[in-house]
Amino acid sequence: MTTGADTSANASSDSGDDIVDSPDSADIAQAAAHGRAFDTARARAKELALEIEEHRERYYVKDAPTVSDAEFDALMRELEDIEDRFPELRDPDSPTQHVGGGVDTELFAEVVHAERMYSLDNAFSREELDDWAARVNRGLGRKPARYLCELKIDGLAVNLTYEHGRLVRAATRGDGHTGEDITANVRTIADIPARLAGAGHPARVDIRGEVFIPVEAFRQLNESLVEAGKNPFANPRNSAAGSLRQKDPQVTAQRPLHMLVHGVAAWQPEEGGEGAEAPSQSEVYAQLKEWGLPTSEYFQVVTSMDEVHDYIDYYGEHRHDVLHEIDGVVVKVDELDEQYELGFTSRAPRWAMAFKYPPEEVTTTLLDIRVNVGRTGRVTPYAVMEPVLVAGSTVEKATLHNAHEVRRKGVLIGDTVVLRKAGDVIPEILGPVTAARTGDEHAFIMPTHCPDCGTELYEQKEGDKDLRCPNSRTCPAQVANRVEYLASRAALDIEALGEEAANALTRPPEGQPPLANEAGLFDLDAEDLAAVKVWQDKRGKDAAEGERELVPYFYTKDGSKPRANTERMLQQIAAAKDRPLWRVLVALSIRHVGPVAARALADHFRSMDRIRAASVEELSEIDGVGPVIAESLHDWFTVDWHSAIVDQWAAAGVRMEDEAPEDSGRPQTLAGLTIVATGSLHNYTRDSIKETIIAAGGKAAGSVSKNTDYVIAGDNAGSKLTKAEDLGVPVLDEEAFEKLLASGPEAAAD
Repeated sequence: MTTGADTSANASSDSGDDIVDSPDSADIAQAAAHGRAFDTARARAKELALEIEEHRERYYVKDAPTVSDAEFDALMRELEDIEDRFPELRDPDSPTQHVGGGVDTELFAEVVHAERMYSLDNAFSREELDDWAARVNRGLGRKPARYLCELKIDGLAVNLTYEHGRLVRAATRGDGHTGEDITANVRTIADIPARLAGAGHPARVDIRGEVFIPVEAFRQLNESLVEAGKNPFANPRNSAAGSLRQKDPQVTAQRPLHMLVHGVAAWQPEEGGEGAEAPSQSEVYAQLKEWGLPTSEYFQVVTSMDEVHDYIDYYGEHRHDVLHEIDGVVVKVDELDEQYELGFTSRAPRWAMAFKYPPEEVTTTLLDIRVNVGRTGRVTPYAVMEPVLVAGSTVEKATLHNAHEVRRKGVLIGDTVVLRKAGDVIPEILGPVTAARTGDEHAFIMPTHCPDCGTELYEQKEGDKDLRCPNSRTCPAQVANRVEYLASRAALDIEALGEEAANALTRPPEGQPPLANEAGLFDLDAEDLAAVKVWQDKRGKDAAEGERELVPYFYTKDGSKPRANTERMLQQIAAAKDRPLWRVLVALSIRHVGPVAARALADHFRSMDRIRAASVEELSEIDGVGPVIAESLHDWFTVDWHSAIVDQWAAAGVRMEDEAPEDSGRPQTLAGLTIVATGSLHNYTRDSIKETIIAAGGKAAGSVSKNTDYVIAGDNAGSKLTKAEDLGVPVLDEEAFEKLLASGPEAAAD
């Protein structure tokens, strides 16, 4: 990766020989191929440079980027790779050789920085970061004394100039040499003191940091903008930049801006040496904090690259637990003398590197907004997008929750939108890139009737943001989703009954469905499924592109016998009759009754009949249930066809009663113990470990507290393990848990 170090081409030298061999055909071909490759690279480099500078203008000056950070980084890396292969293409005007940004002279006066504001080079892997550390070691002739790690805030870089402790000027970074005078706007930010606290201030100092808007405040700001008929911001960084670069400081004052400082420059002590700079970056931070400047609580000083990687790994897992958006970690050499010794390249310090996390945000086109009907009748808009790779997977759909959320985000069909996906989290549209609008976009209109059964939609209660289809008994979408849900791992765990099978059982394209609702699930046999057909792409050499045909879903294509997966599904349905009571409760799709509440109900009542007979007051008194769940559960059983489901399941042999652990004959070795399991275990699933704990008389808790007796930690245990260690809660591995389970607490202590 290009760092901006010495990039001059190697000087040619004469061989000193009088006789030079004539090139053969292979040499000529190789030279021609190199020439063609160079011409192609030069054309692409020119194209990339123009595109990058255009994006920089949109990002730094107009606060209206049309690509994500990840997409911009990819363009920069492509240009850097070309310049690494052909160093002669790297010139001082290349975007790789200078800081991005500019100055809007129509809105703000220019400010020449006393010392240049640099950018940072980026590392995208552990290997690239270790390569940087090796270059640092070579530059110093030794390993640095310490590294300082801090979070890379996704905000707007700002320079604050203090003279004798008084704020005299604030400026944007601009192109690094010249920025914009935003002093009046910065004075409205409560975090930034007009006068420094304490004593011992230098005669002059430039203090650098990032202005940002916290994540939650960003959501609230966008909602208020949309309600006022204004365009929302695409992401928190744009909202901070747009808020700070306002012509009217009163507008800035109304925005929830904050700042964290992370560097100093142009430090001039008073005559006599008072106000001298501290010897390290971390000690400078302590000094700035004493002066009342906002410093980050998240930075850490370490002494090895292993500790640097530990810090990166920790915040990679907890990046959404902090106040502001981050896109990486900045690693700096802590000692200032070592920083001065290492110096700078044309655009970045050699003593610092930004490690960028894998991208979680990209831009794509919002092709359409459609709705689906869930198992409880909730009608949810969802976005259909141009497929895009983000956080390691291709995404083409994202939930939009409800019509209010669509309006709050201000998205239009046809917009370029910013999409975020953090790991396994459901993709989320952050907002539109309004600068990319062409005028062809149009608003989404929420339907008034159910798209599946035609029933008029309604609000369950006045002011409810969700619309629901009230036809829960026969609405095909609701029935199909309930059948799919009851087969999920959270409920009856019927692996062979997935989405496609649930749809085939409840809403085949023609003929009567085998299931009118979930009541008949446990009465199904193979003959009931023989006539079910579904549309599939036609296969074979004679099939035209896009041609479809109706084929049996549960039987072989010739209709002679059930498919192997059909037999497996029927076997698993039969086995599900013996699931514990809490899983049966979850499978009924009672609103608000999830696994936690279902476990609490099953543990207390042990019987479906006793749950049905309980009053709202009796239900709500159970720990983990409460009045909302109690009311919902009680109301559910007053509906005749709901009770009919339970009765038909019971008649088919579904277990409706649990025996008390003490009556099971199993040793109650965990009686009275509260245990939390975290991480991946080898011999247990997330559900089976809980069931094992409960069967042995223990309480399977979901969170760690001072009342927790043990934490079982498997592979990749996260914050629960950290909290257990902080609280001094005993931590067991799987082997130690087996001992505890077999013989009780005394065995675990051994």
